[in-house]
Amino acid sequence: MKRILYIFIAFAVSGVSLTSCKKDYLNTSPTEAVEVGDVFVDMKGAWAALNGIHRAMYKDYDSQDQTGQTTIMIDADMMGEDLVMTSAGNGWWNASYQWTMHRNTSATHLKFVYYFYYRIIANANNILDRIDGIPGSDTDKKAIKGEALAYRAWAHFQLVQLFGERYDATKSNTQAGVPLMTKFTIEPQPRATVADVYTQVNKDLNDALTNMTGYSRVSKSHFDTIVVYGIKARVALAMQDWAGAATNAEVVINKGGYKLMGTTEYVRGFNNADNAEWIWASRPTDDQTTAFNGFFAYMSLNFSSSNIRSNPKAISKTLYANLKATDVRAQLWDSTGKKFTVPTEAFKKYPYMNQKFLAKGPSSSVGDVTYMRLAEMYLIDAEAKAQQSKDAEAADALFTLVSARDNSYVKSTNTGQALKDEISIQRRLELWGEGFRFFDLKRKNESVDRSGSNHDAALALVLKLPAGDARWQWLFPQDELNANPKIVQNP
Repeated sequence: MKRILYIFIAFAVSGVSLTSCKKDYLNTSPTEAVEVGDVFVDMKGAWAALNGIHRAMYKDYDSQDQTGQTTIMIDADMMGEDLVMTSAGNGWWNASYQWTMHRNTSATHLKFVYYFYYRIIANANNILDRIDGIPGSDTDKKAIKGEALAYRAWAHFQLVQLFGERYDATKSNTQAGVPLMTKFTIEPQPRATVADVYTQVNKDLNDALTNMTGYSRVSKSHFDTIVVYGIKARVALAMQDWAGAATNAEVVINKGGYKLMGTTEYVRGFNNADNAEWIWASRPTDDQTTAFNGFFAYMSLNFSSSNIRSNPKAISKTLYANLKATDVRAQLWDSTGKKFTVPTEAFKKYPYMNQKFLAKGPSSSVGDVTYMRLAEMYLIDAEAKAQQSKDAEAADALFTLVSARDNSYVKSTNTGQALKDEISIQRRLELWGEGFRFFDLKRKNESVDRSGSNHDAALALVLKLPAGDARWQWLFPQDELNANPKIVQNP
């Protein structure tokens, strides 16, 4: 852990300098760093430190495949069965698709993912440790505390899902999770149990709600109470706390003020945080984006990178077969591989390629990235109700969502497992490419099955992977093992 936090010191203040108008931050210390004490002297500095975390969610780091949270979103879908690599392209994300990256302790991509979340946590802890000693209003302090607590909870939640065994509500969950960091420290920490990590995550989220009561955020890149309720719904779903998942999702649905987007907006490219359905998102600008870094540089139809020109991302044909022609989502993919308009003839076309995501243009990979949408909350509510055998209520929640996508959709009369299966299919269709599939498969203890679809076995390498396989746990990076003797590696 020591290496992570030393790296973070420069990272945190770099984030501050990037979001601040005061260029003199760059002149006080080398390597775009300032002393932590130089930041936490007033409330302006505290807000700048928090803004550094918001910026960290999408900034480019040391490689093209290292762009904050968008990196892990792509990983999560690459490791599922619903996203198809149409060719090897120029190599980016092939190792994730092949289920080898996360088991290679020397992989720079693996190291980035691990360090990214602990940098977020370290930055949040630095804020929480210092905020009460800064002169300023209690209102500002509580708002900053609330957002920092939400980030710490969310990052721990992400980490334990990747590096720990899945949470199982029928067991004590004493299996090893990840180091639990609630103070800024450079001392090595052991792996906490999965149960302890989830306990702390829930405590931080509840404390965040307390601090953010009455707080109005300035942008969708920030947290507010509604986003926190959305994260609480996700956490409860992972813990198989069905009542809690439904309750928290319904807070977002009923009190958030968001609405499902219309069919016209649905096909505009999933690139604008002004969308009335988007709850939490990042908004990169032209001067904050490196062309070949970022979500749209790999997932869009139209950005002119060698990766997209040779390897447009596609949907599994077996999943696509569940769509009706009247469903607006059918327009996001082309089963023929001939219909979509691409910038030049250099762009290859493949069956089932996607146009769900559209970058600003062929020469600009800029686009807003969604982390949470209202549709997800309806899906959580439906799944949680079905798991409680409240089939009618589950069907109602599902109908609200799917009828907004397909006006010919008839409310489901399925019950039991058939209804759960229908909800799962709708979740996969609705959230395709948004970074959920690995997490969903793992939390539900389901296997990966890419067979019988349009995956190329020679490229994918892994067509089937059973639930419970050791490969569902990411390995800890070798650098962390070298720096932290208290870490015990996964099998």
